[in-house]
Amino acid sequence: MATSTSSLPTEQPYSTESPSLDTLVAHLLAAKRSLSCVEHVYRANDLVNKTRQALEGHTITAARTVFLHNGSTAQAKLLDHVLNHTRSIARDGGSEFQKVIGALDAAEAKLQRTLDQLRATKVEPSLRPDGEASKSLVDFVDESGVTGLLSTIKESIDASGDARRVYGESNAALEDDISQVRSLLTTEVNRERLTDLNNNIHSPVPDILQGMEEHAQEMADNLESLVKHFDVCVTAIKHTEGGGAAAQQITNDLPEGVAMDITTTEMPLEPMSEEERAEMLEILEKDANEVEEVVMDLKDRSAEMERNYERVELYTEQLTKMHDRKTTAIILMGAVCERLPNYITQSHVFLLRWDEEKAKIGDHMEELESLREFYNGFLTAYDNLIIEIGRRKTTEMRMKKVVQDSMAKMDKLYEEDLAERDAFRHEQGDFLPVDIWPGLMMPPQRYKITQEDHGVKSVPDISASVIQRSIRRVTGRQPAT
Repeated sequence: MATSTSSLPTEQPYSTESPSLDTLVAHLLAAKRSLSCVEHVYRANDLVNKTRQALEGHTITAARTVFLHNGSTAQAKLLDHVLNHTRSIARDGGSEFQKVIGALDAAEAKLQRTLDQLRATKVEPSLRPDGEASKSLVDFVDESGVTGLLSTIKESIDASGDARRVYGESNAALEDDISQVRSLLTTEVNRERLTDLNNNIHSPVPDILQGMEEHAQEMADNLESLVKHFDVCVTAIKHTEGGGAAAQQITNDLPEGVAMDITTTEMPLEPMSEEERAEMLEILEKDANEVEEVVMDLKDRSAEMERNYERVELYTEQLTKMHDRKTTAIILMGAVCERLPNYITQSHVFLLRWDEEKAKIGDHMEELESLREFYNGFLTAYDNLIIEIGRRKTTEMRMKKVVQDSMAKMDKLYEEDLAERDAFRHEQGDFLPVDIWPGLMMPPQRYKITQEDHGVKSVPDISASVIQRSIRRVTGRQPAT
């Protein structure tokens, strides 16, 4: 927009016909309306100041946010270290617990197999009193000891399970605390982004501020051009016959904030040559055609500044939320750190309880193994008993055979002796007096082999097949050499 005679285009010669007063009044009214854009200029200055203040606040907030983030990140690493340690303890404890349970199951299964063998091994009826019901080897075992031992083992397992459950709940609470802290630390931006933020690398505000300052300066220049155009319109009307009153009336209620030069509205007019007036009117006409364009430019720049300031406000809100989250994280971390000794104590308590219960379970496993070995010994001893009975029966039979053979030999000798004595008495008896030897007429000495009675019954009869099975079982239990 031209504002002086020096801006007059040389390629557009001025028309000798002067504009009418109505035309000049219309231009003045249009110029007056254009001055209402002053509010946009004031708003632009206000936005520039607010954006500058926001940028200063961003710098402080970003620095504080980075400081909080760096401090909280260091603390979070410590919490992660504690969490990893407690997880490791729980993981190792769980692995040991499963191994112990597996070993217990195996030991119990072995014992049950041995008891099943005792239950399946029937006692030979010939070993028991007549009329007694059939019995197995398990009837000679006190199973209540096994039941009591298994019950004690179950109590130790339950106690270990309770310790693991309590420790698991403690670890879950610690993990939840750290998860909340991590969520607050990582939801917005990572550490590198925060560092860039502190240096305003990713902040849009500096560029927005620069653009706003340029817009505000351009808008101020355009407003100044509109004011000068308004001045020219007033001057032109005053130099037109009958225009003084119109100019005075129109300039009485200018938009608030528009300051007019008193010389334009109230001071007496200075004389103006026709050439000067013609040049002034030419500039006026040219500028009048550009008023609407300048007003639109002011409004467009104002609208763009408003949109950019919304971005500033959005960024301010995001940065504030980020700072608030870091602050919340620090507060939460402080609360977690206060509970940290309890979490660590729970680890020690768990280790102590687990070591105690593990030692008890180990002792019980030794008892299970001792019982199994004892019952296996019982099985072996019973089979050896059957074998021993077989051996005794064989020996008894051999002894009876020896007795029978001896008795037969002694009976034969007795008969031979008796015959010889009869022959002697027949040949010599007539010549010998009867009283010469009292034993002359006595029969031979007779001997007996009798069983000594100590109240011991005869060895029971057990079939050879039963004895052979016992021999095979005993042989099968012997370790390979």
